Amino acid sequence: MLQTHLPQDAQDALLIGRLWIPGQGPFVVAVTPQDVLDLSGLATTSSALLDLPDVAAKIRSYLEAGRSKRLTSTAEAVANSDETQRQSDQPWFMAPCDLQAIKAAGVTFVASMLERVIEEQARGDASRAEAVRQAVVAIIGDNLRNVVPGSPESAKLKDLLLAQGMWSQYLEVGIGPDAEIFTKAQPMSAVGPGARVGIHPGSQWNNPEPEIVLAANSRGEVVGATLGNDVNLRDFEGRSALLLGKAKDNNASCAIGPFIRLFDECFDMDQVRQCELSLKVQGPEGFLMQGSSALSQISRDPLDLAGQAMGPYHQYPDGMMLFLGTMFAPTQDRHGPGQGFTHVVGDVVSISTPQLGTLANQVTTSDLAPPWSYGVGALMRDLAQRQKAS
Repeated sequence: MLQTHLPQDAQDALLIGRLWIPGQGPFVVAVTPQDVLDLSGLATTSSALLDLPDVAAKIRSYLEAGRSKRLTSTAEAVANSDETQRQSDQPWFMAPCDLQAIKAAGVTFVASMLERVIEEQARGDASRAEAVRQAVVAIIGDNLRNVVPGSPESAKLKDLLLAQGMWSQYLEVGIGPDAEIFTKAQPMSAVGPGARVGIHPGSQWNNPEPEIVLAANSRGEVVGATLGNDVNLRDFEGRSALLLGKAKDNNASCAIGPFIRLFDECFDMDQVRQCELSLKVQGPEGFLMQGSSALSQISRDPLDLAGQAMGPYHQYPDGMMLFLGTMFAPTQDRHGPGQGFTHVVGDVVSISTPQLGTLANQVTTSDLAPPWSYGVGALMRDLAQRQKAS
């Protein structure tokens, strides 16, 4: 389990996480294949740590100087992160971010853009999806593959599709000049590796969205990356784009982790651009779905998306976590011909890439997932008590 949890080159990776220690709260840590090391002497929050100038070099110097305390073994913390069999008196890993804004870019791949158009045309009815898919792809599928968003060619295509009656709000953000950037979840609300992820109990058509998540500091500098599951309700958003908040932001509906891998001489943005994400969904009834998402197929460069999310018009003084979107839109039939895919309680979703490891979570409904109760106020109280104790 430990080997799949970590990047393939974990011994060379600079991995940052958050460890919950019962009775004390969350600690910002460095993670090696062997040990979990306390970074409290550098920063008490993930947000503050990533805000340090030349953060990777500072952390390496701190570790090499032997100033970090070993908190537990990585294998033990990984094993206890599985919420279904967790020992509440032992440490476990949380989402690696804390005070950062949690943002997401949508409709960034042609494949997922087409599926959003299909949701819209089907009005959120999964039984109509296949017929709508064939009609939509027949008209616009081949026209979108090589279109650069915001280019003169995209403007001409828009005019053509308007004339055919096929223009959509999803095409507007998919090939227009402005990316779709939305708030996925509130700071401190993301769940981490091994935690249960929540589907709204009223949803009948939903899916996981495996994504790369960029970590940016308060200056808008992207300093690392991790994995995320942007749990999505296709029926809610398909009924109306104004239900995006309800489709995206529910209890336990945002998973991030297992760790933020910081950029250094072994890992940089160019490697992020070449990441191949694998998705596996294992159902309690024996159902198996596998898929992949290649970031090289993204319509907009990740740094362009980061610049649209955070800059002169949008400041985030505690930094930002940015989901980059996915090209994976599951259509595999699960409950009957033409019904496509939807989750059932008990599904285990695994998102992985060699550079970042594996983020695995079991599906439940948002009302049955542990309620979000540990917010910014609780964190500040725990940090203040820890300071007094020292």
